[in-house]
Amino acid sequence: MSPVGELRVNGDRLWKDLMAMAEIGATPGGGSGRLALSGLDRQARNLFVGWAEAAGCAVRIDKLGNIFARRAGTEADAPPVIAGSHLDTQPLGGRFDGVYGVLAALEVLRTLDENGIETKAPLDAVCWTDEEGCRFEAGMVASGVFAGKYDLDWALAIADPDGVTVSEALKEIGYAGTEPIVGIPVAAYFEAHIEQGPILEAEGKTIGVVLGAQARRVLRLEVEGAEGHAGTVPMDRRRDAALGAARMVDAINKIALDNMPGVITVADIRLRPNSRNTIAGGAVLVVHSGHPDGVTLDTMEVAIEAACGEIASAAELELSIEVKDQSDASVFDERCIATVRDAAKALGLAHRDIHSGAGHDACNLALKAPTGMIFVPCEDGISHNETENAKPEDLAAGANVLLYAMLAWAK
Repeated sequence: MSPVGELRVNGDRLWKDLMAMAEIGATPGGGSGRLALSGLDRQARNLFVGWAEAAGCAVRIDKLGNIFARRAGTEADAPPVIAGSHLDTQPLGGRFDGVYGVLAALEVLRTLDENGIETKAPLDAVCWTDEEGCRFEAGMVASGVFAGKYDLDWALAIADPDGVTVSEALKEIGYAGTEPIVGIPVAAYFEAHIEQGPILEAEGKTIGVVLGAQARRVLRLEVEGAEGHAGTVPMDRRRDAALGAARMVDAINKIALDNMPGVITVADIRLRPNSRNTIAGGAVLVVHSGHPDGVTLDTMEVAIEAACGEIASAAELELSIEVKDQSDASVFDERCIATVRDAAKALGLAHRDIHSGAGHDACNLALKAPTGMIFVPCEDGISHNETENAKPEDLAAGANVLLYAMLAWAK
């Protein structure tokens, strides 16, 4: 048995597991593509469950398909200390976003088991359902229901573009669990994650002590025009939804530039009927916006509505705007922040305080329990990209910080 102060995760095993998981949905550019609740997501979930059970964990699945792998504590009824993230990816995503947090948590449980370390509180490694929101648009819904932010029935009824609901997709892949999802006590939640930005690498820091995350909003803009023959309708008589959408994208970008460090991204554009010989009669834009200050984010949303409304009116288009998802700026628990910082110091790791520009399941969990996050560098700050990369030694270092953070809270 190793003294607690000498405990370290098995970094080689963690890297090997990450590479094995990356093979599920491997893309030609070296990344991974596993949309939530798809057949590939099922394969990834099955692999995680198999590893967890092999490590002696008890696995349970709740009504939104969240997977909890538990290492028992000496006090069975004590609220658990939880760590994890997600296994679903962007269509052309990387090998580490989300996946690292799930497998780092599992590696912590394995390390404690192999070294015979007991904890009073149970420890859970969790895989949250559909963090990315690529298929069902909203994103981070399952952790939101767990934290009491969203209603379970509403979440189960969300449909993808093909009309398949979350409930139907869960049943299709065999992960429609029966365990309760609300009212579950949690002692603390930690999430290890690649930074998804360039700051840590640029400053030579191994650990980012995450203080919180910026406010964010997801808008769905529907633009209605009129279909017409691409070769016969005169230019000045068209109600072209694609043209209106393009002008809206440009206007939205200017709003972001006027409100830095705020960000706005239009990365999901769908045209109807999407035929080369037909003027687009409809367009859907999904707009992601974020800012560290919630009031400024509100101002940005008002500006988006005004600018896009003027464009639609000038082009004789109809416009509707719906808020699909939103979250206030997250401020993580001071005790969890201190725990992460103290662990980095004790391990001799270069670290700095940092804010997250991206949303994470941790932002939802912060509404329910003391929450902290651990960032490690990623190459050139690249994420949501097939070329996303991280160093094995940095990933191991972050997992070691997670190990000591979970131990500190599990007594």
